Amino acid sequence: MPLGKRERARIERRLIATLTDACETAKGEIKGFTWLTHLADLEALAETLTVIWVFETLADRQFAQAEAKARVFELTAVALNEAGIDLKLSDRNVRFDSEEECQRTHRGNWQQRLAKGH
Repeated sequence: MPLGKRERARIERRLIATLTDACETAKGEIKGFTWLTHLADLEALAETLTVIWVFETLADRQFAQAEAKARVFELTAVALNEAGIDLKLSDRNVRFDSEEECQRTHRGNWQQRLAKGH
């Protein structure tokens, strides 16, 4: 049965709050990390949720993927758990990106970049 409008709003608020906590923690721990966002169809959360971790430069992103990936996954898992979302994380659900790459390929237009699945 589809979720009601109130239930979708409640899930979204919880998710935003817990991901914001993860974001603030990461800013103090992971070099070059700047912000994160998520994409999801709340009616099919397990199949569609993607959390995008954004770094300042391509080098920062590559460093994080090599040296801080476990911590990024841990912070994401804690946030989802606190939001009441049971999901086994994979590279499909957690993505890394950078301001530098968005600027180069989409002239800094994150809305366009995210819509194209980068």
